[in-house]
Amino acid sequence: MISVRMASAASRRLLKEYSALQKENVISASSALASSINEVSISPVSQKDLFYWTGVITGIPGGPYEGGSWKIDIRIPNTYPLHPPEIKFVTPICHPNIHFKTGEVCLDVLKSHWTAAWTLLSACIAVRALLSDPEIDSPLNIDAANVLRCGDTTGYDSLVRYFTNKYARLDR
Repeated sequence: MISVRMASAASRRLLKEYSALQKENVISASSALASSINEVSISPVSQKDLFYWTGVITGIPGGPYEGGSWKIDIRIPNTYPLHPPEIKFVTPICHPNIHFKTGEVCLDVLKSHWTAAWTLLSACIAVRALLSDPEIDSPLNIDAANVLRCGDTTGYDSLVRYFTNKYARLDR
C-alpha cells in the first residue's frame, strides 16, 4: 500500500517539474533548452491530477521521422520519482522498440536504469532520441527490427517514412 507521505512526495516533485516546465517555456527560442521543449512538449491533462500527463514528440530533422508528430500518454506512479513513469505512444509509430498497436516503449531508462535524477521531460527526450537510435536486440516490433537486422536501412527508412506520412504528419 502506498503511503500518503509517498504520494505527497510524488505530488511535490510533479509540481516542481510542472513549474520548471512553465518557466522554461518563456526562454528564448534560440536556446538549446527551448529547442528541446519544442521537440517534446508535455503537460498534465488536468491540474487536478498530476499523475496523468500527455505530450507530443516531433520527429528528428533529417531522419525518416522528420515531419512527424506523435501524441504520447504519460502515467506516473504514486512512487515517482523512485519508480519510472509509463510512457506510451497514442499515435501509431513504426519503430523496433515501440509496440505498433499498444504504443509501449522498450527503453532501459523507463525500466531497470531509472533513477530519481530523471524528470518527465528528460525521459521524454530520451524516448525521442530512441527514434534515431533503435536497439534491435530488444524489439517490441519484430518486423521493423528484422529489416534492420538484415542491414536494409533504406527499406527501414522507407517503412518509417510511410507510417510517419500515414499517421503522424504535421501538415495533414
